Amino acid sequence: MQKPNFVELRQKASKMLDDRVRILTAGLSLNELRAIMRGEPATEKPNPRYKVHTTSFLFHIRPRYYEKASTLFTHTFRLGFFTSFFFFVELITGLILMIYYIPSPDHAYQSVYKLVSEIPFGQMLRDIHRLGAEAMVIFTALHMFRTYLTGSYKKERSFTWLTGVILLLTTLLLSFSGYLLPWDQLAYWAVTIGTSMAEAAPLFGTQVNLLLRGAPDISTNGLLRFYLLHVVLMPLVAILVISIHYYKVSREHGISLPAKYDEGGVTPEEKKVGKTRIDFIPDLFTHEIFLTALGLMFMIWATSSFYHAPLEHIANPQQTPLDTMAPWYFLWLQGMLKIDPASIIKGWFATIGLRVELSQILNSKQIMGIVLPTILFGVLFAVPYLDRNPNRSLFKRPWAVAIGLLFAMTIILLSYMGLPTYGIETPAATRIVQDLAPMEGLGPLRAVPFDQLQPGVYEVDKTPTEKLCPKLDYGCPALEAVFKQYTDRVNQARDTNKLPNVQALMIIEDWQENLRKVTLRILWTPANATEPLSYENHVFLHKDHNRD
Repeated sequence: MQKPNFVELRQKASKMLDDRVRILTAGLSLNELRAIMRGEPATEKPNPRYKVHTTSFLFHIRPRYYEKASTLFTHTFRLGFFTSFFFFVELITGLILMIYYIPSPDHAYQSVYKLVSEIPFGQMLRDIHRLGAEAMVIFTALHMFRTYLTGSYKKERSFTWLTGVILLLTTLLLSFSGYLLPWDQLAYWAVTIGTSMAEAAPLFGTQVNLLLRGAPDISTNGLLRFYLLHVVLMPLVAILVISIHYYKVSREHGISLPAKYDEGGVTPEEKKVGKTRIDFIPDLFTHEIFLTALGLMFMIWATSSFYHAPLEHIANPQQTPLDTMAPWYFLWLQGMLKIDPASIIKGWFATIGLRVELSQILNSKQIMGIVLPTILFGVLFAVPYLDRNPNRSLFKRPWAVAIGLLFAMTIILLSYMGLPTYGIETPAATRIVQDLAPMEGLGPLRAVPFDQLQPGVYEVDKTPTEKLCPKLDYGCPALEAVFKQYTDRVNQARDTNKLPNVQALMIIEDWQENLRKVTLRILWTPANATEPLSYENHVFLHKDHNRD
């Protein structure tokens, strides 16, 4: 019997292994993979690296190559890539979070609290999910702004721009629908404010509000609807829109070149180099792997060092916390609601001696909260059709660029106006105490280490702001800083006659074992008052209150 030839066995084994590798890599052989790793040209003809884009499900949506100038970092800043990157981070982390989350008002808050306090790496997982959501909003908006400034929405790219606007709206709705799920005070009242705006919509605003909340007030039905929006409907819409958007870019028109390459701003030699093809495999694929690693490293570093998703007290429909505000990416809308068009127009007419009453016609909530934002997004959709200038260069589109910059600055200004302290007068004593020990959030007082909260009565202008804790060898600098801030704020209010004849105390008591009670008490006597007025707040701080 003839013994099998070792060389033949080796060749058969190599072929079997090569066949399996080709199946797994959609046509790439072992030699081809080795060539890709070494940065060498293709080993076969036709180029098997192009075949991957035809046969592979994952690579089908990606182009075979890009033109070199379109890949310049200063042209795209990789904003589109990071938008998709953060979306996939949200999908993966969201699927894991669904394992622990219970979409019920009776259990939602407890399930999130258990996740961050008992599940290994639960806090980091939730932090990454929240950071990814906010980053996706930022990068989607920046990507659209970059596209606008470079004129990359013109001609064959107009439909791609429309999908980008839809993606921006989808991203905002994704973040907003997930905002309610922790069921804490911050989430409950922010979403209550947001959904109440729907009620101002003409014709069927009340029905829309009820459809969102599931009842006059947000409860079980409302939480379940927001949960399903967040984990089912909006992700499916996002996947569809991103797929269309990527397909248009990858298979139809590609990433736009910098305007100077299309409009004669470079020499023929530079244009030829700029139009050189760069294959997606391996050059751009390895670059995207690097960007992915960079993004993951940043998120892990951020969530382990300074960024933490807030979790306030459990939602309480009976108590509205001070300084309630919408999510930061909707502050511009909250700022618009502080503008009353009826009062502005009334003031204009008053300058010429006419009195008009327009408060019923120009409802601020309806005009500034529904009508005007709808018009703004309508204009965004229509940008490719409104801008008839055929040029893309910044210097050849001065009006379009000026309008874009003005729009961005307006959004920033409105966001500042949307802060809870802007345009809203809070009584001085309430404002001082709220800033030191906010009803929701950390604040300076809660940041003081427990051992520095030395029991005693500290009175403004009578107790020195230094050396408050002589019994401690290292002193209590954190408590001294808070008391000094308290003293300065009270004296400032006294000097501006907001708190005349004021007396302010900070009282620290041992309340229970490992629990101390801090009372901030302010008494003042307005002019012509027979008895002083007072405001105080009690803060209970446990020994472990400010541990991460």
